[in-house]
Amino acid sequence: MSVRPSVGIVFPVSALLIDIWLLYKSGLIMSAGHLFLPFQIKREIATMKLIRHPNVVQLHEVMASKSKIYMVLEFVEGGELFDKIVNSGKLGEDEARRYFHQLINAVDYCHSRGVYHRDLKPENLLLDSYGALKVSDFGLSAFSPQTKEDGLLHTACGTPNYVAPEVLADKGYDGMAADVWSCGIILFVLMAGYLPFDDPNLMTLYKLIARANVSCPPWFSTGARNLIKRILDPNPHTRITIAQILEDEWFKKDYKPPQSEHNEDVSLEDVDAAFDSSEEHLVAERREKPESMNAFALISRSEGFNLGNLFEKEMMGMVKRETSFASQRTPQEIMSKIEEACGPLGFNVRKQNYKMKLKGDKTGRKGHLSVATEVFEVAPTLHMVELRKTGGDTLEFHSFYKNFSSELKDIVWKTESNTIAK
Repeated sequence: MSVRPSVGIVFPVSALLIDIWLLYKSGLIMSAGHLFLPFQIKREIATMKLIRHPNVVQLHEVMASKSKIYMVLEFVEGGELFDKIVNSGKLGEDEARRYFHQLINAVDYCHSRGVYHRDLKPENLLLDSYGALKVSDFGLSAFSPQTKEDGLLHTACGTPNYVAPEVLADKGYDGMAADVWSCGIILFVLMAGYLPFDDPNLMTLYKLIARANVSCPPWFSTGARNLIKRILDPNPHTRITIAQILEDEWFKKDYKPPQSEHNEDVSLEDVDAAFDSSEEHLVAERREKPESMNAFALISRSEGFNLGNLFEKEMMGMVKRETSFASQRTPQEIMSKIEEACGPLGFNVRKQNYKMKLKGDKTGRKGHLSVATEVFEVAPTLHMVELRKTGGDTLEFHSFYKNFSSELKDIVWKTESNTIAK
């Protein structure tokens, strides 16, 4: 089988799917030789990497080329839940409830991490070989940092038949409440075999959704009817929440709470850290080439990730305490050039493998200025160089940075649209 994301091509490879994504909806713009990541993408991909739940398709790895991002996802071979509905017409109440249990577990988990789907529908619900439900395309639509000052999301997206009325109203909405509505539509479809609101005319469909007059078929039990009507409440403020769904008597029948998985404890601080330059963490063995850096680490560790222009910042002409740049030179050339640039600036250099520690000769306002650097391999012909102030005064680091960057212009990877100012 193949999973069809909103934008992308999927190739099954052994037990994994290599999924080629163009994350245009999330704000990632890619073209040959140029990548630009807005502020929020760094946290978004980091959050996706940290989502681990038995009912969510797992993102295993992210890799990059100059023009594409490759996402390696869990291979789910049981097909779409949508196909099961098409073949069966409708599901029995107990079977529908079992899938609804798993859907609510997955959505609740992701909401607890500030992730909202906004495009929940049977086509995005997959089944593994054991019949367990897996939510796909999760985490690419919206994250809690995207809320505006009113605390609401403001980008309307999703398949119209499954979208909450407040989303269609385009006046801002709560991502959690909108996802709950979509879950209610899915439950109705599972049990009825058809949509509660449907019309070929889009404006008529919008009016039906806004009114939310739900007519349940006669084979729905009283408990199912009551729950669906509480979910499909057009008022998001009075709509039932996931916490309340978990306490509903119809829902609780045969419900088994999800078992927590024992995963490696990875924090966003770990993801964000450029590299640890402390003495106790220096690698003792000699490496023949720099540590590989995939796109996930690259995005997570970079400020803005504009490969052609990472030395230029638009923050009142100032730089932060860490920065990075890309180069198509060999690691040896990069390190040699860094060492060469440090001499005239009065910095001593210590090297170990592909890490360097730069320490100023002069005592500044807060002691000696020290800067840690490390070279990472992104691709055989592309390397990322990170610089981080590890000691001394920030203003002095700004001054050092200005002079240092001017000495490295000839090794920084430049694109047609991004060059370092002369």
